[in-house]
Amino acid sequence: MSSSSSDVVTAPTPPAPVPSRALPNGLAAFLVFFASGAVLVLETVSLRLVGPYVGVTLQVTSSVIGIALAAIAYGAWTGGWLADRRDPRGLLAPALILAGIAAAVTLPVVRYAGELLRGGAVSGILLLTALAVFVPAALLSAVTPLVVKLQLADLRRTGQVVGRLSGIGTLGGITATLVTGFVLVAALPSTVILIGLAAALGVVGLTLGVYLRRQEAAGLPGPARLKATLAVLGLVAAGLSAVAPNPCDVETAYHCARVERDPARDGGRTLYLNSAQHSYVDLDDPTHLEYEYTQWIGAVADVAAPKGQRLDALHLGGGGFTMPRYLSATRPGTDNVVFEIDGELVELDRRELGVRTGPGLRAEVGDARMLVAGEPADSRDLVVGDAFGHLVVPWHLATREMAAEVDRVLRPGGIYVQNVIDYPPGRFIRSELATVAAEFEHVALVAPPEAIAGRQGSNFLIVASDAPLPLDALRTRLGTVAKIPDMVAGSEVTRFVDGALVLTDDYAPVDQLLATA
Repeated sequence: MSSSSSDVVTAPTPPAPVPSRALPNGLAAFLVFFASGAVLVLETVSLRLVGPYVGVTLQVTSSVIGIALAAIAYGAWTGGWLADRRDPRGLLAPALILAGIAAAVTLPVVRYAGELLRGGAVSGILLLTALAVFVPAALLSAVTPLVVKLQLADLRRTGQVVGRLSGIGTLGGITATLVTGFVLVAALPSTVILIGLAAALGVVGLTLGVYLRRQEAAGLPGPARLKATLAVLGLVAAGLSAVAPNPCDVETAYHCARVERDPARDGGRTLYLNSAQHSYVDLDDPTHLEYEYTQWIGAVADVAAPKGQRLDALHLGGGGFTMPRYLSATRPGTDNVVFEIDGELVELDRRELGVRTGPGLRAEVGDARMLVAGEPADSRDLVVGDAFGHLVVPWHLATREMAAEVDRVLRPGGIYVQNVIDYPPGRFIRSELATVAAEFEHVALVAPPEAIAGRQGSNFLIVASDAPLPLDALRTRLGTVAKIPDMVAGSEVTRFVDGALVLTDDYAPVDQLLATA
């Protein structure tokens, strides 16, 4: 039996490896680590950039995370698509440079747009967070697929290459999150962090472009006109960042803060936190209470015990230290302890608002929920809760468990006053009043008539005690303020609450209750 060469069966040979134009492994790992980390720096800083305009609520945090994830998804998708159609070496440097320009432009864009989108509307939150993070994060997210494409020189090692670079990118994100949260935000203003990141992206992009051009003439693509355009965009971004309005005099770890003089009063000072009026003090007259709700708190303090009698008072939230100063002036010998989470704000108060701590006024820096748990039982005559802002509500200070801690700290007959800010339809104030009433037998609500009727937003003051409240004396004292508020007490509280949700540590949707649109 004969056979021809055409009948010979040979085993298929494996495909030849694609000619390698891969980056050095160290450079590839650095680019993926750096780009992924930069995305997380942007995400963290963006939350602080938009905070002064739309607050730092659960919706805002969720929006920043969601927009960042969308940018990562679209950026990775687009980067992979381009990597299959263009030489990734010619795209890497421009992606980094454009991301740096976009990061620099983010600062003025957010600050100008923030003034127009200020408030808690969902549409404004989503738009402002998108302006803050989407474009630079998408550009940076395109880097990883471009690098992966270059490193796939041997298709038999695809899983190893993709897995290694994916892990490196994740480590970059983790590292950036921890460093930004624990170090950068505490040490530097958001403006410096963002401009520094933009500069770092530009330097890395330019350096990479020079390196690749020297390797095989694959640096920044296109004619000189394109390079000039990128340079001009970078200069414009830097210029806009320099002239963008800055809502902060001091950027603390928690607040964008500034102090303004009152032209109508020589000693008048207004403290703004996150662009909202937070406290007013008169440096020459600590008994002057400018805001209506502080006048109501003063009225409660004035009827809590005989006139001039010292009190042991605990303040949850310091702000401008308005009420501690008032109590010290009207009731000499009062022991004021202030729990304030923002140590830098306390220092600002010392520098700008004349706060002098000492035996009668002590400031403890830390979370009020944690600190109040360490207070002795039956140790305070008056507890003032003033830690809620119009856009920021620490939910863990609004729960029944927190009210129970306050009740434990108060002496029999002691009074708890809590400042709450809400807007129509008033879901939050009803729930908070129901929550406090679940722990205290006697509660009352003080607010303007229009606010109680649900026609306008306002401060509301909850007054609570385990003993009958001095309602008649309080009504009389409230009758002396410039704008006399209404007071809801007794059975009227039940009608006002109208079966509202009692907030607990397990379920306290304060951001949703506060949402107006």
